[in-house]
Amino acid sequence: MTSVLDFTAMLPGGKAKPLAEYAGEVLLIVNVASKCGFTPQYAGLEAMQRDLGPRGLRVLAFPCNQFGGQEPGTDAEIASFCSVNYGTSFPVFSKVDVNGPAADPLWEYLKGAKPGLLGSERIKWNFTKFLVDRAGQVVERYAPTATPRSIRGDVERLLAAS
Repeated sequence: MTSVLDFTAMLPGGKAKPLAEYAGEVLLIVNVASKCGFTPQYAGLEAMQRDLGPRGLRVLAFPCNQFGGQEPGTDAEIASFCSVNYGTSFPVFSKVDVNGPAADPLWEYLKGAKPGLLGSERIKWNFTKFLVDRAGQVVERYAPTATPRSIRGDVERLLAAS
């Protein structure tokens, strides 16, 4: 059976990161953008990473420029923005497409594993979130409007259960 852990993601600078390295951790995978109305969610994501990271949570951020051109920067500019403005300690991967013919294979898998409203697989906007258990199985999908604070209980329950 395929899981999130079977995929590889690209880090800024072109280095491949096998997601199998996160085996045993609960993952919160998010498509992000630095010029979006939801961008302040970076603060909540970072707070969750700092608070729950010691218990096994790992936030994984994937910049995407497919929604209103809200992530126009280079990988280096995005990493700098996240570090300077939000002090991010979680990985911010290279920019990806989450929809369309050039969609990243991880995102194709996430969308298929946990479709959205009315069975739609398409990502609707920045800051869509996927919660993944320690075995790499997708447990939940959250709309961009779901704040890190609003989903924290689900994350804590998954951390406690596994």
